[in-house]
This record gives sequence, C-alpha cells and structure tokens, in this order.
Amino acid sequence: MSASTPREPESSAADSPKVTLVVVPRERFSASARSLESVHRHTPSGLRLIYVDGGSPPDTARYLARQSQAWGFELVRTDRFLSPNEARNLGFARASGRYIVFLDNDLLVTPGWLDALVRCAEETGADLVGPLYGVGDPHRGSVHMAGGRMSIQEEHGERHLFEEHVFAGRPISEVEGRLRREPTGLVEFHCMLVRTATLEQLGPLDERLLSTGEHIDICLAVAQAGGKIFFEPASRVAYLPPDALDSVEREYFQLRWSEAWTRASFSRLYEKWRLSPRDPYIARHVRWLRSHRRLPLKPVQTKLLDALGPRLARWPLQSLAACEVAWNRWMIRDPERLSARVGHA
Repeated sequence: MSASTPREPESSAADSPKVTLVVVPRERFSASARSLESVHRHTPSGLRLIYVDGGSPPDTARYLARQSQAWGFELVRTDRFLSPNEARNLGFARASGRYIVFLDNDLLVTPGWLDALVRCAEETGADLVGPLYGVGDPHRGSVHMAGGRMSIQEEHGERHLFEEHVFAGRPISEVEGRLRREPTGLVEFHCMLVRTATLEQLGPLDERLLSTGEHIDICLAVAQAGGKIFFEPASRVAYLPPDALDSVEREYFQLRWSEAWTRASFSRLYEKWRLSPRDPYIARHVRWLRSHRRLPLKPVQTKLLDALGPRLARWPLQSLAACEVAWNRWMIRDPERLSARVGHA
C-alpha cells in the first residue's frame, strides 16, 4: 500500500478523537497487506491506528514499516509471536478516545463499516458492537456470524456453556432481509467495537486465554456487569480463511492453535466462570481446533482420499490426526506463557 492509494470519500461519525483502531495477528501473516489495504481504503482519513505486529516474517515486517511511515499509523513490533489478547493489550495501553475497535490482521472491511459501528454504539449506549461477519467476500460470501446467543446453563448442579452463531454457514444473500440491528449475546474479536470506559472498568483482556475463549470471556463479563452488546448489520466485514501456509506462518499457526495453548485457555475459562470440566462444549471445540490446525496436512489428506476412497482412507486419516496431536503436544510447550504467573487475572 502506498500513500497515493485511492480513498473513498466518507462522511464520518467516527471522527479521529473518538476512535482508535487496533489491529493484531490472528493466525497468519500473508493476508496482512490485503487486509491493511482494505482498512485504508474504507476508513476515514486521520483516524488513529495502532498496528501490533507480533513476529511477522521479514517481508511482512518491512511492508508494515513502510506503510506506517507512508500512512502515519503507529506500529508496535515484537520479534516473538504474541497471543491475540497479549497483542490487544499492547494496543489498548496506547489507545485513546471513546471507542477502541479491535481488528484481526486477516480481515476485509467495506465502505461505511466503522461509521455504522460507532453510530450503533452512540444511539444504543452499547458497550460492545459487532458487525455482520462474513467469510471470504463481505457481500457475496457466507455468514460466519450475525450476532449470537451465549449463556451459562445449570444442569444437575453443573454449569455448562451454551454458544450459538446466528445464520452461520448460510449465504449472505439468503438472509439479507432478516438482518437488523438488535441486542445480541455474542460478538467476536475478528472485529469488535469496545467502549473504552467499559474496558477500563473490566481491566485488561485476560492474557491467560491464549488461543480461544477471549470473545466469550469479554461478552460474559459485559453481560455480568449489566452492559449492552449489539449486532449491527450495516457494518460488513469478512475474514480470509487460509488456504496454504509458508514456513513462518506454519510455526505461528501451530503455536496459535496448539494443544498447550488450548488446554491452558480452557482451564482458565472454566476456572474463571466456574464451568464444569465435563462440559460438552470443550470436546466440540477441541475437535474444531484440531481439525483447523491440520491445515498444513491437507495435501496429504487429499491424496489419501483420492487413492483409497473415503471408507479405506478412514483409518489412515485417523492415525494421521492422532500423530499430529502427539507431535504438537511434544514440540510446542511454550512454558513461559503457560506459567500461572503470566497474564492478567
């Protein structure tokens, strides 16, 4: 991205003293340029942006350094990988204004996305606001989430977590007429507007949630404090799912979704909210995390399916998955960040 990149003129409710954008790594780095270009093109000029770069490869690091000079945003660089909440807290510590908007580094935004979030917060008094989250294309792709439902339910003396994404997996065109601004129980950190006073009251984001549960934690905390969470479909964003990973990305990807970080995150989440360790939510989510982490093995999985067919390939695929889990447990331990002394309570 260069300083001469065309910018669409937009009237703005999100004037620069009111909002700080904080961009953090999600799971990889190769989408950074496309995502930042999208933010630059569709966000009012003069807005404060803090970009937290945690251990990106040299090409991406140089690109971000050039663009921070050309565009004038603040770049916070560390040479080691960061967990998402660790990166968000680095941005939060430097932020100013009435609202902070957290963005992942693999996100595409659309014209008016930020104004719509701020307008919703101003008109409703919301503490958190989330957009329509898409996958791939913000207008023609599928829905990741259009708000959500979340609660802690008690059964037989045990507390269980319930989470549901509204319209997940449905084509955006199919649900367009049913989308409206409304209170919701769940928004995600792909893109989340947070009222600064609310975050100051709740304290820094919990860095002991290393890989999962961060959005659940903040939404539960806001609800417990009597705050408001809103879904605003006039704001449209979409994240770019990875299709391949280079060597540095693969290293971060394997740490980001590692067995060690996952176990530590669930332990913290369930300790903090007094949830049952037998909650079915854990098993379902761990299955998803492991399946997602096996992205680098996709070519091998495809070859096995093509060569053997679904029935005969079942046992080799299960063996491959079990070996990957064992390898990840052995290779990725990260004792420093797994220490109970690290992170915010």
